[in-house]
Amino acid sequence: MDTSSVSRKQLILEIRGKIKLSCDLKRHLSPRTVGSIMRSLPLEGNSHFLGQSIVYFETSVDSGIERARSEFKKGDIAFLPSTGSFCFFIRNVESAKTMTPIGKFNDDLDELKNVKPGDVLRLYEETT
Repeated sequence: MDTSSVSRKQLILEIRGKIKLSCDLKRHLSPRTVGSIMRSLPLEGNSHFLGQSIVYFETSVDSGIERARSEFKKGDIAFLPSTGSFCFFIRNVESAKTMTPIGKFNDDLDELKNVKPGDVLRLYEETT
């Protein structure tokens, strides 16, 4: 399958100076939000945590809620429109906040557990 199809965009989440993880944004999950994100790449910000289960970083991407969910599985990626945040789930979560599902990790997420508050996270499309 083509890794840069119209419905699936392969991206890299880089933890600056540490590791690069492969993930996919999936247009069928939330077409409008994924489109806004793709037009805004590359994005970067300082890492934060919501409990022990979610690593996130804030951006200036502005998109309303789309196909809202509050339950996510380990490896899911969601967008929190109220803060423009990308949320990366390192455990299964039932969140108090509804978020827009946008994608999934391809790589093992255990490295995300080693992220420290303030680490720089960068999300971009890999160019060959």
